[in-house]
Amino acid sequence: MHIWILIVPLCYSIAHHCNTTSPRHLNEMIKLQNLSYGYNRKVKTLQDITAEIGSGIHLLVGENGAGKTTLLHLMGGLRYPRSGSCELDGTPMRQRHPSEMCRVQFFGDGMEFPASTIKEMVKVHSPFFPRFDREMLKRNLHAFGINENDKLSRMSLGTRRKAHLSYMLALRCDALLLDEPTNGLDINSKQTFSRMLVECVSPEQTVIVSTHTPADLESLYDSIIVLSHGKLLLNMNIDEITSHIAFVTQNTTDADILYSEPSFGLQRCIIANTDKSIESQLDFELLYNALHGNSIQAILNCLKS
Repeated sequence: MHIWILIVPLCYSIAHHCNTTSPRHLNEMIKLQNLSYGYNRKVKTLQDITAEIGSGIHLLVGENGAGKTTLLHLMGGLRYPRSGSCELDGTPMRQRHPSEMCRVQFFGDGMEFPASTIKEMVKVHSPFFPRFDREMLKRNLHAFGINENDKLSRMSLGTRRKAHLSYMLALRCDALLLDEPTNGLDINSKQTFSRMLVECVSPEQTVIVSTHTPADLESLYDSIIVLSHGKLLLNMNIDEITSHIAFVTQNTTDADILYSEPSFGLQRCIIANTDKSIESQLDFELLYNALHGNSIQAILNCLKS
């Protein structure tokens, strides 16, 4: 509930500045420049992060305490950087301009709506988001078998999460920041949500998904952002990654392997794709483990080559 306390008051000023017929912002870009944040002066949660994140669906990963949720809060204008900046199309999010705040929405694990039903949420919240799509919401709720008049408090955790996600996608924000969106969803619901993302997210939108279970939506990600101990390890397009390194399974290890893990008598390996001739699918778990082990520098050097 504490996040909604921050968001809802802002919406009252947003309503006077957002025109529902205003043109869509194209080429939106989240730009982080030497961004740092700490909950106290002695410890920095995020340290000197510089990155550009454009349209597409992006995976954000990192260990517990890496700073993922804090980074999403900064992108959404919910926290102020201690130093550096976070901009949306050149406008610092710390300024919380109404014209920008109606373009971005954060949804985190454990958040609850300040409304008893989705229908009530539409009435009190959606007017502040000019691109809200009522028909999309109806389709999303139908896909999950939810009625907009159903009491959220009477739903199970998983069903309530499905109702929340249905609404969040229908806001059609230019930047949608999702923190552990598939928590509480069963296997079929995760598959439904995956299809929903494909149907609801336009090519111009920026969606960042922070999760500890990247396999849930792995076929949808355009890029991966990796944090560790408050520092940015990697921010790269999936196709660019697989053009520099390849992910293969084989029965031997050799000197050319950058990183490997045993798997049912074989080796899951990361190797240099020197001549770009190897086509492979990115193994998110393997890459994540490699970037948090002794092979990190070899992997990063290969990706920069």
